[in-house]
Amino acid sequence: MTTALLVAAGYVLGSMPWGYWLPRLFKHEDIRQHGSGNIGGTNVWRVYGWKLGAPVVLLDTLKGFTPALVATLTVSHLAGVLAGGAAMLGHWRPMFLRWQRGGKVVATCGGAFLGVAPIVGGVGAAVWIVTFLLFRYASLASIVAALSLPAAAALIGEPWPVIGFAAAAAIAVVVLHRGNIARLRAGTENRFRFRRLGREPLA
Repeated sequence: MTTALLVAAGYVLGSMPWGYWLPRLFKHEDIRQHGSGNIGGTNVWRVYGWKLGAPVVLLDTLKGFTPALVATLTVSHLAGVLAGGAAMLGHWRPMFLRWQRGGKVVATCGGAFLGVAPIVGGVGAAVWIVTFLLFRYASLASIVAALSLPAAAALIGEPWPVIGFAAAAAIAVVVLHRGNIARLRAGTENRFRFRRLGREPLA
């Protein structure tokens, strides 16, 4: 029963669409009508700058971290990965947006791993930062970081639920970025700029 409640709480927390709520609150606009149309922190940062983008990234990370950490500490690693996975599912299909398309789960995934397996999460974060600084593609950094998770989990001897979760998370991130992968291959993917792009409508 405790595990089920923690998983449900993870989904509810993950469903909180901060990338939608904060622009609505402070700019009175729907982020889904601007930039890439995504409610994740990267799109919010691109459109509105770091003052909204950074809080969204932090909150999206915390909503994966909190349920994963609590479930891991109070029940088990298996409960932790289930709660973290539920938060990722909520971010992808948030109940507060009537289960419409949400974000691509990268920050929430990172938070979940920091909660359930901090070293693995730290490795993923480091890989993301290095890849991003080298190439300036947020999508590429997200994909490479996600693929590093199962390798890191296996190499340091994490329990099987963490290794399985890492593999599943990597697959999920790659699948959700398939459009970005196509643009990377075609050379049409946009490099990230720290200067905001402005409230450009969707093409």
